[in-house]
Formats: sequence, structure tokens, C-alpha cells
Amino acid sequence: MKEEREKTKESVRKKIFQQSETWKNNNKRKNANIFKVVYIFIGIFALMAGRYIYFMIAESPVQINNSYNRRQDLLAEKYVRGKILASDGTVLAQTVTGSDGKEKREYPYGQVFSHVVGSVGRGKTGLELAENFTMLSSHINVISQAITQMQGNKIVADDIVTTLNIELQKVAYEALGNRKGAAVAIEPATGRILAMVSKPSYDPNTIAANWDSLVSDTTGNSTLLNRATQGLYAPGSTFKIVSLLEYLKEHPDDYESYTYECKGSAMFGDRRISCYNDHVHGKQNLKESLANSCNDSFAHIGTVLNLKSYKNTAEKLMFNKSLSLRIPYNKSSFSLSSKDSLNEIAQTAMGQGKTQITPLQSALISSAIASQGKMMRPYIVEKVQTSTGYVARSTKAKVLSRSMTKKQASIVKEYMEEVVNHGTGTALKNRKYQVAGKTGSAEYDSTGASHAWFTGFAPANDPKIAVSIIVESSGTGSEYAVPIAKKMFESYLN
Repeated sequence: MKEEREKTKESVRKKIFQQSETWKNNNKRKNANIFKVVYIFIGIFALMAGRYIYFMIAESPVQINNSYNRRQDLLAEKYVRGKILASDGTVLAQTVTGSDGKEKREYPYGQVFSHVVGSVGRGKTGLELAENFTMLSSHINVISQAITQMQGNKIVADDIVTTLNIELQKVAYEALGNRKGAAVAIEPATGRILAMVSKPSYDPNTIAANWDSLVSDTTGNSTLLNRATQGLYAPGSTFKIVSLLEYLKEHPDDYESYTYECKGSAMFGDRRISCYNDHVHGKQNLKESLANSCNDSFAHIGTVLNLKSYKNTAEKLMFNKSLSLRIPYNKSSFSLSSKDSLNEIAQTAMGQGKTQITPLQSALISSAIASQGKMMRPYIVEKVQTSTGYVARSTKAKVLSRSMTKKQASIVKEYMEEVVNHGTGTALKNRKYQVAGKTGSAEYDSTGASHAWFTGFAPANDPKIAVSIIVESSGTGSEYAVPIAKKMFESYLN
């Protein structure tokens, strides 16, 4: 009997233990399932929070500034649109109230800043569009805003202080004269856009009255197009800077031993490529090839480059990439690959082919060389401030891309100095400061007609300004673009 009782007790203990273990395992599974559900909800919450943050940072300004957004009209009834100011505080755009009580947008400099500042009339363009919501809101304390509204008055909205330099903008505008083209100036160390001119221009004060003629554009001038950021052109010989950089990357130890015998023209695939006016440059090293803008030498260089690495170099210089610029712009494009013909490769390396670039992009490349390989993010808005001067937001300089090493940038800079000292850019040689640059002529049709280019920076050893100029349908860069660059350098540096 005693043994049976012990067996029974043991059996009960085993059952209790088994039930306990089963309970524990069941609890573990339940807890695991609970944690899974918790983690799923945490993940969903994180995704929602991330999406909200992204929307507020990246998409919200676009949605708010959309011309179909009814909220803009409601804000315009509540706020007096803020001013757009130059870097020194000079008014570039402001809202004035007439004797009849009606508000009107006024642009004191008329056509000079029309594309970059933009306009309000039939839609919005330029900074008027990009910073529309900013200029229809205020950081003045809510109590002051409420009192203003209770008094039956509209609240004065925030002002935009730009990076634009009045004198430099005027010099660039006047230097372009009646020619079609664009001029851009950037501070290399920060990415601040100092000047941005596009021609033909228009008067933003009368855009509503002249809208139909501007839009119909029977002259083919594309007047409303900001050529500085939206105009896409063959880069011409200014692209030899990129080809040079790629050659330096592939030949870090023997680039100085490069030589090419220029005979004025040469066959590449099924096409003959010629130097300007079939000029025979003779034996050229790498530095002389750039200084003299020898087409055949650079066409030859293109045929020996690693095309995958070549494209990577171009994309580090922000071809095919976004620039994070608020005003409308087009991406510059580089599409060369191993599928292209020998002729296409040679044409690309000397600046023709399918490559397209904006004047802004060209200025950024010069800025990157000037800043020892760092391409800074370009920006136009320095800060946002209230009508009383309180700074609500300011822009910080940010690296957009590290496109080359300091050594490579130093070599390219030295070669660009040679262009100015002994090559196609000698009109920029002076005793006050050293300029580094590259001229270019870009053919755009079968007749051989070309656009004139220049890009470069100064002073070479302590860069303060980088510029890019294109003059459409004119000729050589040394004849048409260099004189404009010279006036811009003199205005800013003197």
C-alpha cells in the first residue's frame, strides 16, 4: 500500500511538473506572439513617423507651393507678402499698397533679376515660387499677430534674404548685352550663388500684361526659361576638365609622360575630328593639350579611358544627379558607355557627343576644383527673417559631393592656370590675381555654329568666386565668354 501511495504521489508530481512546463511553454509562445505584435506596431509607427518627417521636409514645400493649393489664397488674405532682399538688404521684390488699397508686387530692378527672383502675376516663378509659403507666413509671436488681425490689419509676412550680390548681378547682366545666354557666379567655399543671369530677360513688373506674348514665344527666344539652371547645352571644350580629371585618376604616376602628336585633324572611327581652324599643335603633353584646347589630343584620351570609371567620375561631379536646389533646374547628363562607337567616345571626351550641361553645373565643377575637390550644395536663400529683423532660419553650407582628391584638384587647377597664362584664356591674365579657367566652343548643329563657353575661378590660390558663362550662337569662348568673365572677376575682386 505504501509503495502504491508513493507511486501515485510520483505520478501526480510528474503530471503537475508536465502541466507546469506546458503552461510555461504556452506562456512563452504567448509572450513571443505579444512581442511580435508589439514590434510590428512599433515598426508601423516608425514608418509612419518617418513618412511624416520626410513629407514635412521634402514634400510639404512642394505641396504648399503648388498653384492649385487653395491655402495660398487664404494666406494671401491674411498676410502681406514678404520681401525678397539681396545679400546687403537691398529690396529685389516687395508688395506695395496703392491709394486704392490694392496690393501690387513691385520689382525695383526689373529685368536684371527676373529669372532668379521670379515673378508673381500669371502663376509664380523663381524664388517667388520656391519660397512662396515662407513669404505668406510669419515668425512674429502669435500674440502680436492676433492683435494685428483684431485691428483689422494684415500681418506682415517673413522676408527672404538671398545670397545675390547686386553689383555682380548688374555687371553680368550688362556684359551679356543683347545676346542670348547665361552667367552664374558661386562662392566656392560655401556654395552661395552670388549672381544668376539669363537672357533674353523680361520685366516681372509687367508680366501679367505681356503674358500672352511671352507664352506664345513666336520669336523662339524661350524668354521665360532660366537658361542658367534649365538650359541644357553641349559643354564644348570646358568638358576637357572632366576628361583630364579621369585621366589623372587612371594614371596617377605617369600622367606627366603623356604625349600626343597633333596634326590638326585625325580619324576616330568613321569620323574626322579637327582642332579649331585645323590648327596643328604639334607635340603636346597633357598640360599643353588643355591649355591649347587640342581636340585631337582629348579625342585620343577618350579612347584609352575606362568608360565605367569615366561615368563614375562624371556622376561624382553631379551629372545625372539632383542638386537639391529649390528653384527649377534640369539635371546635366552623361550617358557614355561601352556600347557607343569609337567616334562617339572621342567626341564626348572633347566636349561634344550626347553630354549636356547647365551653366550652373559648369560653375559647380569649377567650384569643386577651387575647393580642393569638395563640391558644395548651391543655395540662394541665406536666411529667413521677420519684418522686424529676427532671423527665423538660416542656411548652412553643406558638401554635396567629394568629387576628387586634393592632389587631383591641385593638378587640374595648375593646368587651368596654364590655360590663362599661355593658352586660350590669356585675356584673363593680369598682375592683380591669378585666374584658373577653361574656354570652350560647343557646336550645336551641322553647319558648325557654336555657343561660346568659359568656366573658372579666382584668385586661383585663394578662390573667392567661380563663374560659368555661355553666349549662344556666337563663336569661341575666348572671344565672347572670356570678356564677360573678366568683367565679373574685376567687379567682385576689386
